[in-house]
Amino acid sequence: MNTIRKASLLQKRRWRIRKKVNGTALRPRLTVRFSTKHIYAQAVDDDKGVTLVFLGTLAPELRKQKLAANLAGAKALGVAFAAKAKAAGIASVVFDRAGALYHGKVKVFADAAREGGLQF
Repeated sequence: MNTIRKASLLQKRRWRIRKKVNGTALRPRLTVRFSTKHIYAQAVDDDKGVTLVFLGTLAPELRKQKLAANLAGAKALGVAFAAKAKAAGIASVVFDRAGALYHGKVKVFADAAREGGLQF
């Protein structure tokens, strides 16, 4: 019962954030998702409904590093994602934390993406 309530509260937070955060072709939405083992990040153009850039810890170029869903993995993925986004021509994004608190792994990922050259 308690897990059902937590999941519904998380979904409400996601909806509340998505009402305010919207990605365009010039400034896509950078969403980050942490599972128990892996991290996934993508840049989404909400106007067209397409993903422009995707990178996760399961990607072939990052799989060798054996990144986990911890602070070190978030930092490495943030820098790698920023490099891949800049190569795709994305310089500025809107950050979507997907209902998670802007704290810990989420904050480290965002700071690493900023260090990599993304503006948000």
